[in-house]
Amino acid sequence: MTNALLIAQAVTTFALTGLIWLVQLVHYPGFASVDSDQFNSFHAMHSTRITLIVAPLMGVELLTSVAWCFDDPRRITAFIGLALVAIIWGSTAFLQVPLHNQLSNGLSAGVIDRLVDTNWIRTVAWSGRSVLVVIWLLAALQGQGLERG
Repeated sequence: MTNALLIAQAVTTFALTGLIWLVQLVHYPGFASVDSDQFNSFHAMHSTRITLIVAPLMGVELLTSVAWCFDDPRRITAFIGLALVAIIWGSTAFLQVPLHNQLSNGLSAGVIDRLVDTNWIRTVAWSGRSVLVVIWLLAALQGQGLERG
C-alpha cells in the first residue's frame, strides 16, 4: 500500500504543482487581456474546464494524503503534507472560489489582481508539497524505507 500511496501522491502533487505555476504566472494574469465583451464567456469556459482537470486530482491528493498519515503515524512529514493540502483547500474555498464568483459577473482588474495575489498561497503550498514528495521518493529510492520518510 505504501508504494501505491507514494506514487499516487507524486503523480497528483507534481501535476497540480505544474498546473498552479502555469495558472499563477500565465493564466490568471492573462484574464486582464481578455476583451471585456468576451470576458464572461471566457471565464465560464475557464471555470468549467479547469474544474474537470483540477477536481479529480485534488480529490486523489486529499485521499492519499490522509491515507499517508495513517500508513505510519510516526511520519511527521505526512502530517505537514496534509496540513499543506488543508491550506490549499481552504484557500480555494474561501479565497479563489469567491473571487471567481465575482469575476463571473464581469471583468474587474481589481478582482483579477486579488486573485493573482491570493493564489500565491496555493502556489507556495503545492510547491512545498512537491518538495516533501521528492524527499519521500528519495528516501524510498535510497532504501531507507518509506515508513521513516
